[in-house]
Amino acid sequence: MGAHLARAGFRVSDSERSSWQRSLPALAEQLVSAGLADLDALVECQLPRSSRRIDVILAGAGLASRRPAYLVVELKQWSTAAVYDEAEKLVRVPGLADPQVHPALQVQAYCSYLEDFLPVLWEWPGSVHGLAYLHNADSRGIPTLPVGDDAALDRRRMVFTRDRVGQLQEYLAGRFAPWRDAAAARHLLQAPVRPSRQLLAVTAEEVESRRHLVLLDEQRAAYELVMRGVRWADQGRRKRVVLVSGGPGSGKSAIALTLMASLARERRSVAHATGSRAFRKTVQRYARSRPFDPQQRTAPMFHYFMDFMNEPPDSLDVLICDEAHRIRNRSTRGDRRGSKPQVQELIEVAKVPVFLLDDDQVVRPNEVGSIAMIRGAAERLDLEVDFVHLGAQFRCGGSPRYERWVLHLLGLAGTRPYAWAGDESFRLALADSPQQMEALLRWAHEGGASARISAGFCWPWTEQPRGRQLVPDVRIGSWSKPWNAAGDHPPRGIPAGSYWATERSGFEQVGCIYTAQGFEYDWSGVILGRDLVARNGKLVCQPAESHDSAIFDRRRHLPGQNAERLIRNAYKVLLTRGMRGTMIYSVDPETQDFLAGLVPPARVPRAFEAPGVARIVPPTQARPSTQDQPSGQEAGPVRPDPVRPHGDQ
Repeated sequence: MGAHLARAGFRVSDSERSSWQRSLPALAEQLVSAGLADLDALVECQLPRSSRRIDVILAGAGLASRRPAYLVVELKQWSTAAVYDEAEKLVRVPGLADPQVHPALQVQAYCSYLEDFLPVLWEWPGSVHGLAYLHNADSRGIPTLPVGDDAALDRRRMVFTRDRVGQLQEYLAGRFAPWRDAAAARHLLQAPVRPSRQLLAVTAEEVESRRHLVLLDEQRAAYELVMRGVRWADQGRRKRVVLVSGGPGSGKSAIALTLMASLARERRSVAHATGSRAFRKTVQRYARSRPFDPQQRTAPMFHYFMDFMNEPPDSLDVLICDEAHRIRNRSTRGDRRGSKPQVQELIEVAKVPVFLLDDDQVVRPNEVGSIAMIRGAAERLDLEVDFVHLGAQFRCGGSPRYERWVLHLLGLAGTRPYAWAGDESFRLALADSPQQMEALLRWAHEGGASARISAGFCWPWTEQPRGRQLVPDVRIGSWSKPWNAAGDHPPRGIPAGSYWATERSGFEQVGCIYTAQGFEYDWSGVILGRDLVARNGKLVCQPAESHDSAIFDRRRHLPGQNAERLIRNAYKVLLTRGMRGTMIYSVDPETQDFLAGLVPPARVPRAFEAPGVARIVPPTQARPSTQDQPSGQEAGPVRPDPVRPHGDQ
């Protein structure tokens, strides 16, 4: 238990402890009976670049091949399960409120995910098998999935129950050699991880094949609920709303793009809608690189929320509302104004309306999207809601510890900030100047990684270029840089603001909340302006320091509605864009001193982690004692092992 606390940064729950105590001995018993007592078992093995953990990976030598062989094992204490409302790939489990992905599909996805991120596994085709072991259940109590034509696929989604232990032992004995091969586990643990790919940089062809968009657990549950809704609509059954909630990097947009590809292949009328100009234009650009359907281009599939004003009911099979926290009260376009609430328009226009959102990413006062608001709108229309909460983290190195640290730093978690205790999968550092931040991030950028600098909206913004250059409005001492470009026609060589996060030349500008939200990059530099400063041991907001008119009206000298919450939400977004690491700097000296007590200093890189990727942030030095950390939340201080060499949401 102590090892888990040090590794994960939070204490294991009573239910998880009970699961270990009951399930691990059940698996061990079968291994001993199969003559494999010496086999290496990797318990609670974290998936690369994800907070998801595999219950057990068995590692050894193949009985016939003598090559490394691996078995991904998902352990379940379920006694029974039933098909969830005719969705054969989801199951209803007594005692669990939410639908669960069938364990066969769950373990199959883990196998595919491992191969996607660990190229070393490609050297040994067929080396990864997967099974679910339900040691409290009989086979007649668990729904079965149809056996496919692909034998390799079926070896990744086997299910064994307590009445099939003889077959399980027979499989294990035929899978592994009866001696220990320590090299197999070492190969897996030390395998270089393929660089995380930005979600929106995946080409439409790859989206179609879904090779790089493996959906895990709750992601898959959300996908299956939408597809069930489509089948029910075909049967003329009652309409349902699908509501998916998750924090930054939890995979909401991966669900959206996977649904787009699957539904388009079925020739369904499907549309993607968002309230973000930058997000819409970028998704549209990448998807347009190849049509989903040979008979149509993808441009008409991407919309704004306001585009469905006064459209006929059920004119679409599926409407996917991505970043639904950006829904407005009413749709407006020029002089036109919607006759009903925007959320009602979005629900009514599709047979299956889907909403993906994060309540803590509202950054404008006119954005009203929330779980409660969408639920309320559905209830007023007498519609039921299927709700899925995404608990995984696929950004920030898959580090739930970092996401929790950000919430506490910004005062969004109810307790005071505490010192960063380190995480081997994610790097955090404090720059001593904007010059140092730019130099270290440029090192990574020029080495081939993606890196960006963003900042709080605390400087004026000159929208019109001066000749062929943008005006360097963000000035800190002798250092200066321009904001990202305004509009769609910047000077040559400078990306439009909508593409600041995805075009490499965006490194030369400072991004703001409106161009960073919804995107991801390997390394993130965040400059805290004077709208958020440390006073008396915590960060407080100063709306008057903001140059965002939504935060502070300079003509009337009045803060905007919910200004303080919007400032904190904006920095939460900026601080969670990085996939591999984040660097922070504050222009306020007192705040910089405050952060120096919480975050280790940045230093000049001494080596490359992998070809083309600079190590820009050091292994964390252990900092203040546990009295600075909330009880039951964080372990500390912890000095993680150096990150092994490494080969996005």
